[in-house]
Amino acid sequence: MVAYMKRHERYVQEMLAKNLPEEALQELLEYHDKQIQWMHQERMAHLITMLFVCLFTLLSLGFTVVSSSLPCILICALLMMLTLAYIIHYYRLENGVQRWYDLSNKIRQSKQR
Repeated sequence: MVAYMKRHERYVQEMLAKNLPEEALQELLEYHDKQIQWMHQERMAHLITMLFVCLFTLLSLGFTVVSSSLPCILICALLMMLTLAYIIHYYRLENGVQRWYDLSNKIRQSKQR
């Protein structure tokens, strides 16, 4: 997903560098806004998944504190690694969409010139 976002970002920046006519900029803006809508759905799905993984991590941590056994510790460690991976992934998605908002503003500014 992050690679897809980078490819799209590169594409939009290349189109902006070409000094397109207003009609082409409008099409680019519509296409870009559609991509942002799709990313909103991705972000929501990943946010919900991340929150559930974090919840299960906290529950397993509490259970591990109550009954310290090797299987509990292993499950807790695995869930902590998964939680860290989801947090990093969601962070990258969120920052990518924030960059896309800036690109939308640049397209709009280019249209006004």
